Amino acid sequence: MKVVADLDKCQGHGLCRMSAPDVYDVTVDEGQVIVKFDGEIPAELEDAAALGVDSCPEIALTIED
Repeated sequence: MKVVADLDKCQGHGLCRMSAPDVYDVTVDEGQVIVKFDGEIPAELEDAAALGVDSCPEIALTIED
């Protein structure tokens, strides 16, 4: 699984990071989401990654298989 962030939609709420800090971070300057993995999310973090996607109020994160 891979998570893709749409930075045009991200408003920097940080709920993804709060839900899954091992998967997401935010930029210091703009507060936008950073997915810590450029490629595949490790299997042991897939549930956390999905929780972060579900927590985004702007629907800025999507999962690709």
